[in-house]
This record gives sequence, structure tokens and C-alpha cells, in this order.
Amino acid sequence: MRLYIAEKPSMGAEIAKCLNGPIQRKDGYLITKDGIVTWAFGHILRQAEPDEYNAAYKKWNVADLPIIPAKWKMIVDESCKKQFGIIKNLIDKADEIVHAGDPDREGQLLIDEVLDYVHCQKPVKRILLNALDEESIKKANANLRDNKDFLNLKKSALARARADWLIGMNLSRAYTLAARRAGKKEVLAIGRVKTPTLALVVRRERELQNFKPVDYFIIKAIFAHQNGEFITTWKPQDTQKGLDSENRLLDENIAKDLIAKFASKTEQGKIIAYQKAQKKEAQRLPFSLSTLQVLAGKRFGYEPQLVLDTAQKLYEKKLTTYPRSDCEYLPQSQFNDAKVIVHNLLNYQDKQLSTWAKKADISIKSRAWNDKKITAHHAIIPTKIKANLNALSEVERNVYFLIAQAYIAQFYSVHIYDQTKITVMYMNENFTASGRTVKQLGWKELYLQNANKNNLNNSEEINGKEEENSSLPLMKKNDVVDYIDGKYEKKSTKPPTRFTSATLLAGMKEIHKYVKDVEVKKKLKDIYGIGTEATRASIIEDLIKRGFLQTEGKKKYLIPTQTAYMLIDVLPDEMTYPDSTAIWEDYLHSLSEGEGTVEKFLQMQANFTKDLCLKANATVLVGQNEYKCPRCKRGILVKRNGKNGTFWGCSNFPTCRMTCNDVDGKPDLRTKTYVSSKYSNVNYSNFYDTLNEVEKTTDSGIISAWDLVLQNKTNPSFNKVKKSAMPLEKQAKQGTKNVNSKYLCPHCKDGNLRRIHGKNGWFWACSNYPHCTATYDDNNGMPVI
Repeated sequence: MRLYIAEKPSMGAEIAKCLNGPIQRKDGYLITKDGIVTWAFGHILRQAEPDEYNAAYKKWNVADLPIIPAKWKMIVDESCKKQFGIIKNLIDKADEIVHAGDPDREGQLLIDEVLDYVHCQKPVKRILLNALDEESIKKANANLRDNKDFLNLKKSALARARADWLIGMNLSRAYTLAARRAGKKEVLAIGRVKTPTLALVVRRERELQNFKPVDYFIIKAIFAHQNGEFITTWKPQDTQKGLDSENRLLDENIAKDLIAKFASKTEQGKIIAYQKAQKKEAQRLPFSLSTLQVLAGKRFGYEPQLVLDTAQKLYEKKLTTYPRSDCEYLPQSQFNDAKVIVHNLLNYQDKQLSTWAKKADISIKSRAWNDKKITAHHAIIPTKIKANLNALSEVERNVYFLIAQAYIAQFYSVHIYDQTKITVMYMNENFTASGRTVKQLGWKELYLQNANKNNLNNSEEINGKEEENSSLPLMKKNDVVDYIDGKYEKKSTKPPTRFTSATLLAGMKEIHKYVKDVEVKKKLKDIYGIGTEATRASIIEDLIKRGFLQTEGKKKYLIPTQTAYMLIDVLPDEMTYPDSTAIWEDYLHSLSEGEGTVEKFLQMQANFTKDLCLKANATVLVGQNEYKCPRCKRGILVKRNGKNGTFWGCSNFPTCRMTCNDVDGKPDLRTKTYVSSKYSNVNYSNFYDTLNEVEKTTDSGIISAWDLVLQNKTNPSFNKVKKSAMPLEKQAKQGTKNVNSKYLCPHCKDGNLRRIHGKNGWFWACSNYPHCTATYDDNNGMPVI
């Protein structure tokens, strides 16, 4: 019996329709003459939580970090237990398995991990479904591949998932605990991709906050050639006075003087450089998910997640191909499908698409048809199923329009134009001009925003460079020209634009633009960015849901919150700059191509995690108008109300018991210098690792734990322990008798653990109380450490 395991029920149903019937519907699977079809619900297995490795990890503790599993565990998700049981039972009965997960890294893993979990030894084939129409499914089913061919893809997905776990679980705990020491209650979620993405927005916002516009001046001059007039721009020489570091003229008086000088017309100008070349622009490529999300965001203002969800709906309606594609190319084998697809678009109810399809030449083969560029899937294009415009929502119509438009463009000719660049020398000053003359409009006809066919640059998604569009008169080098007129214009530098979800997603894809290291930037220019096609939109959405980002205005610009600033400020560059993450993505891509090992990658991640946990332990999160504790240097001072009035205490209490008076709503930190040898006879060095022979500061208004200890040694009546029913204080009063010296306190490493009977039963506490308040549960007469 052949068993097909699909990624989700809808895909399973489509596969079953393409097998020989009749179809018998059962609970969690379908029976056909050609085999049984069952399905998962995405990931039905999840990675174990830290406390599922060790119950002690349920409580977040710095001493436990980093948590690095010796053997990784997978757990059946509670909501999927029934379906998992069905799949397992069917696998046991099957003679052959067909893996029908989505044709990408994640789709490969989520079925493979089920097969690994049940220790499947049956032969496994792989079906690659880039479209769900009947013809595509039957064609894919006739060309099954050995699942072993995709082992490297699975390894890449597995390495990514475990790396995300190591960094997310450990660093989220480490920096949340650092926040708790500073008296903050937020849970700081940190992610391998999420955090550097957030940092992009924080840095952009700070660029805006610190931006100061600079006024500068440009000079335009009109020259006349015997064949006509043309406009030029003055290009200052390096020795020109009044320029800034970017060769902008800042002095208006110099601009006025130059205009006056040029107006004297004491000589003619001369063409000292003339270049004319024919340029060709190949057809734009069809869409990957990211390029579709970016263009839909610019054109319609759609959020990336909405575009993904809509593309998924179109895929499930069999109108477009697999949406989570990172590829912009098409297989040669599908070139002949163009006749049917273009014909369907010709009869589609959208007038614009119909007009373009009518002019398409399906004999043209663009650069998009390239088997060498195909990964597990190809670009997003329309299928051979005819779409009904009236059956689609407005968003579906718009997304389908973009996909169809890009596909039709493949069957238009290349865009051809003549580009001319000239340089005029006049009064020992250089003036430049450029122009283009369109020779063949070609595929750009589909992307014109206005009726003026020469104005090709209004389409922001096509051209990134701004170019003068006026054609220049025919001329040649050494021709003379006459100065006609000139003027100067005042300009101002413009601040960078805030990110929207669409432009941030583009930034994640083109991450090399934002890396810190110049050498790394060169290396990473051609990689696939950070995150995956399927996860980038959800990462941005999660940052908004968690309160790190909020949207503002009609264009929904992304604005970081105070929590975002606090987190990015305290994290080391390794987490906030994308250099490391981008290199890891490059390594993951190499893994999918058979280079490198999962073990090496995870060892790098483990080492990285260890280093950052150490840095987190030494981190102090100090926000605006907050005061770092001058004693322990790890907490912040918190305003409190006591029986004698308002005072300030360390948020790191009871580890640090520093207090000081309140003066006008601020801590009284008037200081005097003392040397820590003052405490040389006090045996509490574990409170501060670097206390001995380090200069400290104190103040008459400050009463710290150290001062209390010192005063207690010189004045026994000071701060005596009051009578109390509390067992710890009772034991402290009785001294250290009955202390079991077998267990050294793991917290202060100075006292010993002793077994105490409290109102809730036996527990263990440090003999160094009250200076160490660590407690541990009792398990049959032994401390649970």
C-alpha cells in the first residue's frame, strides 16, 4: 500500500482527486485505488521546552544558562495527538511512503521529522507540488523522486530550527533576567532573525531623530548647439571653495558669483566628452514571494502577511503556483504552457490584462526560463486554470493582477534605448547632461504609469535610478556651444524614510546593505537575506504584536517603542547587527546544497549563545531618567516608601541592599571616596567579584549592605535580628549548628546548605542568611539543586 502524507488537509484532498477513485472518506485520511492519502496540520511535532528537558528549568535562573540539550527532543503537539496516531498507524501498514510536504525547506522538515520520530524504515518517495491543478499534480505524481535526494534540505531546516531554539530560549531568558534585576517586568523576546530586524527600525528612527537638514545649491545652465538647446548641471571641481565632504556647494554667495561669471559670456563652451550607447533592459523577472510582497506594498499598501495569505488562497484555488517561493525563474519544461495561460488572460475580465495579453508574443523566451536557477520550486505565476474575476475578493484580484502582469511581460520584447552623456567645458568649469531616447518600448509598456511613453521613470518598482528623460540634440566631441542662461536652486538634504512593513521586508531580503563589516558586506551581497520567504512577514507581525513596533499614519510607518530602544541599546552588536545572522543564513543555504554539517553549525550557535549569556549576566538595563546602582552596578535605584518616608533602594535586592535618601524626587548620591580595604575583615567577597582593592564610592546618605555589616561588627546592638516565627531568621539566630557541610551553596558559594522545617514542610537554605537568601526544595532529605 502506498501512503501519501500531505502537509495539510486541503493539499491531501487535491492529491486524492488526482488518484484513481472512488474516494472513501475516513477519519483523518482518504482511501483511493492508488493508495491512501493522509495529512499533517503543519508541524504536528514541536521542539521540547526547556522544562521538558529538566523540571528545574521551569524557573528562570541565570545559573542554568545556557541550556544546551545533549540530545534534542521532539514532542507531539497536544492539539495534533489524534492525527499523529492516525499517521503512525498508517505508516505501520504502508509498503511505501510519498512525502507530500510543501516544496521548500520547512515543508521538507515537517514530514521528515514525523518519519524520523516513528523510526520509519519504509522506502520514501518525494512529490514536488508547485501547483495544485489536476495536470500539475498528475505530472508530479508521475515523476516521483527519492526522498533521500532532499536530505540536505532537511538538514538545513533542522539546523535552522535548533539554532533558533538555542538563541531564542537562552537569550530571551538571559536578558529578561537582566531586566528583572533592573526592576522591569517585560519579557524580552530575542530571536536570531527577529532582533537584528528590530534593530534596523531602531537605527533608522534614530537617524531621523538626529537628522539635521543641510541647505546646498545647484547650478543649472542652458547651452545652445547648432542642432538645439539643452540643459546641463554644473559639476564643481574638487578644489572649489564652499563644498562639503560630499561635493555639495553650501555657500550661496559663491553660487551668485558663478552665475554672474557665466553671464559675462566672454567665451564659447566646448563639448569635451560625448558618449552615446545603445542600452537594453531585459524583461523583469516573475515574482518570488518577497518581491511580490514589496511591490504589493508599494502599489496597494498591503501588509506582507496579507499578501502571503492572499497568495496562499490563490494557490489553494489553483489559480497561481506555490506562494512561498524564493525563486524568480521558471523551468524550461513549462514554457509551452504559455499558450494556454496567455489565452486565459486574454479572456480574463480585467480589460488591462486582456489588452496586454493580446499583444504578447509567446515565441519570445525571456531570461526567466532557466533550469539552472530553479531550486525546489519556481517563480509565482498563473496556472492553466482560468480565473473568474467576479469570484475573487478585491485583494485577490489585485495580487492576481500583479502576478499575471509580470508573467505577460515575459512575452514582450526587451526595452531598448539610446543613452547619451555629454560634458561641456565653459569658463574652466564642467557641466554635464544626460538623456535617453527610447528605440523600443518593449515590456515596459506594461509598467507605464502615464500616457507619456518617454516618461519611464514614474514606475518606482522598475527603475531605482533617477535619470533625465529629455533627448539631447545630435552633436559630437569638440563641437562649440553658446551659454544662454543659468540659475541656481536651493536644495535641502532629505532625511531617510521610515520603514513600512513592505520596505522592512525588502531590507531583510537585501540584508547586505545593512551589515557593519565592509568585508562581510561584499561576501553577503548575493545571499538570500535573513529569514525565509515564509517567515519574514510573520517576524514583522510578531514584533508589532509583542509591542516592540507600532504603526503610524496612513502609510503605516513602523515606529519602535521604548521597550525596543531599551532592548537594542543593551544587546551587543553581535545580536543587533545582521552580520552574524546573515553569515548563518549563508551557511544554512550551503547546508541545503550539501556543504558543511549540522553538528558544526550548531556548535557555532552554542558557542555564540554561551558568549552572549555571559554578556547578558553583566548587563544593566538603565532607561531614561533611571539611576544605576553605584554599589553592585547591576541593578537600578527604585523609589520606595518606608515607615520613615521615601527612600531609594536597589532593584537587585536582596543580593544588593544598597539604600539612599530621597532629595527632591531623586536619589541622594553625593559621594565621597573610600577604598574597599575598609571591608577587608568582612568575609562577604562573593557579593562583588571585583571588590577587593577596587575603589568604591559611598555617601553619608547611603546605607548599603556593606555598611550594615561593618556597623554590626562595631556596634552589636545595631540592626539586631528581631524575634520572628520565620524559620530562616530563627535558624540565623541559633547560628550554624546542624549545618550539613556536604552541600556548598551554589548561589553565594560561601555558605553551606542546611535543612529547615517551615510551615509548608522541609526545604534547604543557605547558612549565610540573611546575606544570602537562596532556598531549594527538599527531595527525600537532599536539596534539589
